[in-house]
Amino acid sequence: MNSLKTYLLLAGLTISQLVHAEPKSPNWPKIYTDKLFHLTEIMVTDVASPPVAARIYAYATLASYLTIKDQGIEFKHSSLLGGTYLTKNSWSITKTTLKSPEFAAIIAMLQVGEAIMPSGYLLKEKQEEWISEALKAKIISKKELQGHLEYGTEIAKSVMAVAKQDGYLQLSTLTRYTPSQGEGFWYPTPPAYIAAVEPEWKTIKPFFIEDLAAYKPASMAPFNLTEGSSFHTQLMEVYTVTQKLTEEQKLIANFWDCNPFMVDFSGHMAIGIKKISPGGHWIGITGIAAEKQQLSFAETAYVHALVGLTLHDAFISCWQAKYETNRIRPETVINQKMDQRWRPLLQTPPFPEYTSGHSVISRASAVVLTGYFGDNFEFIDSSETYFGLPERPFKSFLLASEEAAISRLYGGIHFRDAIEEGVKQGEKIGKMIWEKTK
Repeated sequence: MNSLKTYLLLAGLTISQLVHAEPKSPNWPKIYTDKLFHLTEIMVTDVASPPVAARIYAYATLASYLTIKDQGIEFKHSSLLGGTYLTKNSWSITKTTLKSPEFAAIIAMLQVGEAIMPSGYLLKEKQEEWISEALKAKIISKKELQGHLEYGTEIAKSVMAVAKQDGYLQLSTLTRYTPSQGEGFWYPTPPAYIAAVEPEWKTIKPFFIEDLAAYKPASMAPFNLTEGSSFHTQLMEVYTVTQKLTEEQKLIANFWDCNPFMVDFSGHMAIGIKKISPGGHWIGITGIAAEKQQLSFAETAYVHALVGLTLHDAFISCWQAKYETNRIRPETVINQKMDQRWRPLLQTPPFPEYTSGHSVISRASAVVLTGYFGDNFEFIDSSETYFGLPERPFKSFLLASEEAAISRLYGGIHFRDAIEEGVKQGEKIGKMIWEKTK
């Protein structure tokens, strides 16, 4: 009888504890990254080019960061915008105290995605889903809903007003690109022979970079097929390395492929293969780190905006170099001069070779992430599992960026100097941005 009384007493205490327990705090890093991934899915569907995807991430993550910042919430580091040209921008946002800045921040992010992407209308459904989830989880009440929606919309409109002034809308009015004539210059590559992508991207306004000339890479090896020349040595390296790749090297190349333009042919039909962009891969890594560290929503929004804006600037710098050098791709010169049957492991993306975009943006992202999370931050990169690739563990962001860079040699799409100088270019950009924001 005494044991029964004891059992009932303990059971009563347990029930009482459950009844009076604090509601479980939302896993904000996971919620944020899941909602941001909705934009990634649409970019893949729209086949957004790497620099265009970076621009979308920049403005969408900026919207969520601004929503939190405008509520007076303090961040671990100084204002992200202090080092950008937006530091003096008047946002003209109505001052309102929100019960859930997090809810409004995600609405703002989704609405920027809706406005900035061709298929952005698909995000209307995702906004409705988020509203239902937030009401069910009591993040907001029905009474508070309208005010939060209006605030998120106001932030999104303010961000889009800035986006409309960055030069993107003027790209179609600029002189049409024509490949340079002569040996050593870029030319469209198999299998789809897609025209040059975003040749005038250097005209887009960067957030942090004040003078693009300060971030130009060192001169590339001149086109020279004489045995013993720097170019010929690098050419032979691509040709020989790609013919004796280990299984690990093939895995590395495919893991970091990130080519949204990849196509497969079935008879006369070209089928697009869904792949994430290089920037999307690093946005994925940012979310993985935020969740591992269990950051607050504010810090999650901050670090995503930091990486988003970094990607944007790094691509502008890299694309300037690409179209000023117009360098030939390994596939073209090997097919013309050495071996008509040779094909790289990866499909060659449709833009000039120098410098390597993945090398530039990976290093820049790794530098700012290392600044934020610290050296030797170990993580498991699952960014590509959605696209059918296995997870890969890394002991640091910088080591991940080094693997991303060398993957371009294994893939047969870049020469070594484009990779190494691209890393240096990204390092310089990343360090500059981190110094301005830390």
